[in-house]
Amino acid sequence: MSHEYYLKKCIEISERSVRNGNTPFGALLVDGEGKVLLEQENVELTTGRCTGHAETELVSRASMLYLKDFLKDCTLYSTFEPCAMCSGAIYWSNVGKVVYGLSEESLLELTGADPVNPTMSLPCRKVFASGQKWIEVIGPFENMRDEIMKIHIDYWNK
Repeated sequence: MSHEYYLKKCIEISERSVRNGNTPFGALLVDGEGKVLLEQENVELTTGRCTGHAETELVSRASMLYLKDFLKDCTLYSTFEPCAMCSGAIYWSNVGKVVYGLSEESLLELTGADPVNPTMSLPCRKVFASGQKWIEVIGPFENMRDEIMKIHIDYWNK
């Protein structure tokens, strides 16, 4: 399967997140063979947990189900670049690859100063590069911009 295939799955998860009362973010974990292991929508608004981002929730669950040696061969897919908090959680979980649709910068352009999403200008590559192990990062996918942005435009401009 292509990266775009999994990113489209993440878009579906982000749409489900909005239907469930949360912000439009979705992530999934894929093993080295391409099998989807876990899906996760954002749960911050419905749980009240400031750490309820899709990526952090996903790697938290993954770390309880799989060994770190297994996770290093897995890929986390996300509609948007993981924030600094999520990047730290990904680093500690030992997931070896991150693929994201659009950059944190693109999200900031869309959400502005919205207090629900106080975006930081700290790319995940910089967070990972500050550590002692390599995490491969692939993204952004500008060819998917309109598809990824649709749910966000509808959500943040309501």
